[in-house]
Amino acid sequence: MKFTKMEGAGNDYIYIDCFREKVDNPKELAIKMSDRHFGVGGDGIILIEPSDRADAFMHMFNADGSEGAMCGNGIRCTAKYIYDHGIVSPETPVMKIETKSGIKEIRYEEMDGKLFKATVDMGEVKLDSDLPEKIQIDGLNLSFVGINTGNPHAIYFLEDNPVLGKNIYEIDFSRYGHSFETHPRFPNRVNSEFIELKNRKEINFRVYERGSGETLACGTGATAAVVAGNLLGKLDERVLVHLLGGDLEIFYDKESKHAFMSGEAREVFSGMWEE
Repeated sequence: MKFTKMEGAGNDYIYIDCFREKVDNPKELAIKMSDRHFGVGGDGIILIEPSDRADAFMHMFNADGSEGAMCGNGIRCTAKYIYDHGIVSPETPVMKIETKSGIKEIRYEEMDGKLFKATVDMGEVKLDSDLPEKIQIDGLNLSFVGINTGNPHAIYFLEDNPVLGKNIYEIDFSRYGHSFETHPRFPNRVNSEFIELKNRKEINFRVYERGSGETLACGTGATAAVVAGNLLGKLDERVLVHLLGGDLEIFYDKESKHAFMSGEAREVFSGMWEE
């Protein structure tokens, strides 16, 4: 079976073109292929499947085999794949990709016949908590903002949670990560984002993703962080997000409640998977 490794801001998934390939057990395959020692290595797998409603369907599975509804970095890479590999016409001005959280529209920039940057309409973003909400995790009294961008997110601003440390890079995920992800407040588990404000237009970002642990980037999480910061009056509508794996640009349109995420996408290599 042929696969393609791609990354967006360091969020690396293994992509399988299901217009040409067949996958019988994606959950088991995700666990095997995502292993960074005995597999290909990645944050999960993404199946690019035919859709009756859009140009393609993005079907994602985390590294632990759990199914995800949406992935911001993954959908940019999916858009790049279907553009670069001729699944959509190069004359298509706006691509549509179906996900478990609905159809997303993607506008893009190309160079030498290849897509290199995409802007995704992430859809309407919903507040999922008090603004903010108090929570206790492993004896730490904290506050967070719950935002749903197709995936559930809990956003922790460092200035409101100084007990976490002087900067977001001091947070010990080996000690606290699992507790944040599996807290009873979040029965379906949650992605946890930790935000350090640089100014109203710029933030540092770190994430512990449900099903994958710490990753270098999370597009839906970056979107959620900017929306949370804007609702709290901390951030403007347009913000540059510095993730461990690169930068993303987020714009939150308060009138429509839609958020837009822009960033690059890159194909790393292709190979053959043999059982």
